[in-house]
Amino acid sequence: MFGFLKADPVKKLRKSYDQKSTDAMLAQRKGDIKTYSMLTAEADVIWKEIEKLESVEK
Repeated sequence: MFGFLKADPVKKLRKSYDQKSTDAMLAQRKGDIKTYSMLTAEADVIWKEIEKLESVEK
């Protein structure tokens, strides 16, 4: 009945993914390759979680 009040976990994860990707890009531009690869790996884990949640919803 009040399903519209529930927070969407995919939306929250997408926001986190976008932030990690942006931070990774900025680190790469600064020449900080170690931070870039760390943030990219974290973003990849978040993306896999998003895909898993979206496949469950369908």
